[in-house]
Amino acid sequence: MSLTSWRRMESVFSVALVLCCLASTGVHGDSLTVLQAPEFVSFQKGDWPVSGEKIPDLVAVTMGFSVKEDLSWPGLQAGPLFQRPRANVLVVVRGVDSLALPQSVASYPLENPVPFTLDSVAETVHSLFAEDTPVVLQLAPSEERLYMLGKANAVFEDLPVTLQQIRARLSQDGSVLASLPLNFLSRNAEADLLFLSEVQVLHDITALLQRHKHLAKDHSPDLYSLELSGLEELSRLYGKDSPQYRDATAILASVLQKFGEDVYALYGNSAVVEVVTVKAFEAPLTRKSRSILESKQISNPGSPYNLAYKYNFQYAVIFNIVLWLMIILALAVIVTAYNLWNMDPGYDSIIYRMTNQKIRMD
Repeated sequence: MSLTSWRRMESVFSVALVLCCLASTGVHGDSLTVLQAPEFVSFQKGDWPVSGEKIPDLVAVTMGFSVKEDLSWPGLQAGPLFQRPRANVLVVVRGVDSLALPQSVASYPLENPVPFTLDSVAETVHSLFAEDTPVVLQLAPSEERLYMLGKANAVFEDLPVTLQQIRARLSQDGSVLASLPLNFLSRNAEADLLFLSEVQVLHDITALLQRHKHLAKDHSPDLYSLELSGLEELSRLYGKDSPQYRDATAILASVLQKFGEDVYALYGNSAVVEVVTVKAFEAPLTRKSRSILESKQISNPGSPYNLAYKYNFQYAVIFNIVLWLMIILALAVIVTAYNLWNMDPGYDSIIYRMTNQKIRMD
């Protein structure tokens, strides 16, 4: 056998060895995993890729809202018209392309992982359910970014936001440090504390929801958007082959699984919980905080908080009643005026008839 043939066989064997190693270690691309979903939100199992920029539209469709562009994606089928989930929870995990989640409804590859936010979905929830004050919570502990709307201001007012508050929460009673298997993770390293702080936030959110169970019984849907970047910091500091990173990945997978089950149960099996795992976004995220409140003052210039007037769902009913009542009254006036104009006083009016008879008798 010639030297060229040996080299070709060697290259083929090396490629096959690499593929076998990738398959054995479970390496996949960025993914969207549906942890929990009610029966009327039908996610189909398959390998249909979903673009990162379409995630907000996907969340809006699962909540029963309309989107500007048709979401032609076979992974989600149309459900009942008069049923919508009570909540949608989206967790974005940065620094890992996949997590070994024990149980999930479906998982799809994520392509074009560009940064995205759920601001458009939050605006829709705020505009349609302003009077019901739904819960809208967007939280990124690593960036100390928090946005709350509606009942979230009262429910999550005790939720630690800054890293200093979260680290102080780790030393209090009910901390997750007492229940987590910290094999190689340290309680003193900054990157390890950031990861543990995010796990603590997930635990505190479920604890607050269990304390305020009435939120899951109202008619307005709730929206939660959480962004976790603790694994990304651990991979930068220790590397992805380090025991710290492997322990953190296993801990986060089990915590997210329990978090999804708890939220799903609190909302009466009527919540959608998704997990987006992305190794790195392709572009930096430029985001304005509180974009809903920074819109131009158009309809309510006297509001000190730059808010529009509260939308009332009785507006359409009242508008139709006033409109048709005005039309009917206008037609009645026109018909009455026409009949009066063409009336013969001698024959059509009883007043003139009685007057004429009295004159004749006299």
